Amino acid sequence: MQKKWMIAGAAVLAVAGAMPWLVGYVTEQQWQQATAEVNRSQSFVRMETGQYRRGLLGSDLSGSLVLKHPETGRSHQLDYRASVTHGVTGSLLEFEPMGGWSPEGADWFPREQPRLTLETRLWGSATVELEAPTVNVTNAATGESLSTSGGLARVDISDAGSRAKALMVWPAVSLSGPEVDIRIADIHMEQDLEHLSGEIWTGGGELEVGSVEIRSATDAPMTFRDFTLASRSEARDEGRRLDSNVRLELEEIVRADQGYGPHRIEFALENLDVASWSALTRGMTDLQALALQADGSGRPSPGQQMAAMEQVNTALRELAAAGFSVGFPELSLATPEGAVTGSAEIRHPELSAQDKAGMLMVMQRLTGNLNLSLPLALAENYPEVRMQLAPMVKQGLLIRDGDRLVMNAVMEDLMVDVNGMEIPLPPLL
Repeated sequence: MQKKWMIAGAAVLAVAGAMPWLVGYVTEQQWQQATAEVNRSQSFVRMETGQYRRGLLGSDLSGSLVLKHPETGRSHQLDYRASVTHGVTGSLLEFEPMGGWSPEGADWFPREQPRLTLETRLWGSATVELEAPTVNVTNAATGESLSTSGGLARVDISDAGSRAKALMVWPAVSLSGPEVDIRIADIHMEQDLEHLSGEIWTGGGELEVGSVEIRSATDAPMTFRDFTLASRSEARDEGRRLDSNVRLELEEIVRADQGYGPHRIEFALENLDVASWSALTRGMTDLQALALQADGSGRPSPGQQMAAMEQVNTALRELAAAGFSVGFPELSLATPEGAVTGSAEIRHPELSAQDKAGMLMVMQRLTGNLNLSLPLALAENYPEVRMQLAPMVKQGLLIRDGDRLVMNAVMEDLMVDVNGMEIPLPPLL
């Protein structure tokens, strides 16, 4: 009996001793797959692995992160190295820039260095975490400076990359210069995402900022209090349709000791066909990639450009034919003179197969409405606002209703009726 226990114990020890090697092997494969997926899914960030030296209890790797500006196409390369520690069920990768976290001769982190880690598990989950200490960066030439409190950013990835949960907490950020000082307090962000199909993710999230204070040498100080940006996307009809909503709220704006608020804007997309929306986002991504290619060393062929444009046009027609609505269900902005309110919506009906086959233009079946109301005192008391609104008043797009200026518009049959005045629309889509 004792012999059997000894054999069993030896087997357990052998398995436990072999696990770090197995974990190291799986970690390397997961790293290669993850970098390939990042490079495949978009064209703005490219990950390149230089060397990956795998050992029994740990590994070392080096590589580069190439960031490409979406408008200019210019690239910036960041070289990094990482030490990998192999455990029984996963690995811990700790990253550091090749030249350190601060440029040569600078001390951006006076107390301790940042810590960027990636923790992986054999079953496919991973956690990326950045622990940032106090930061102080000063440009002696311009007199500008950046300082932040310590902060935390973390992303948890599970279900082989189909689910993600993000968290960011940053108590304070300060930007100072000769002409303006900006102080941001209490930044908190949470986001939950689940992959639905193609380029589409569902879930919700919220970004909260306690306050933003702006002090200028020439203007009165201004403070924005309690800003919230919340978003939510939900699939329905067994994943074939998508509803999405974004809400922005600002409790108060304080300027020259006078506060006014609250402010609220809501944007909504409803009843989107998932397959068409995914195809449209893919097409837009391809067009951006071709634009970057044109600004770089190579130039896309006319055939590639035509194919990408055709993909976008086809997806847009399919999206419209399936029916959708988009707009601003609520707009409410407080001013010292009163509230600016409004709403807007554009709709397209779902078409039958016969109507879809005879569909010539997207805009032909579009309908919509727009309502806007603002205090007349805004135009009377502020010359810069009056200059912006005067042409619209002269053309009849804004009309006086008591102590307010209003706009009521209805769109149908390629025609917009604004306050009783009909304006034909050019068939753009």
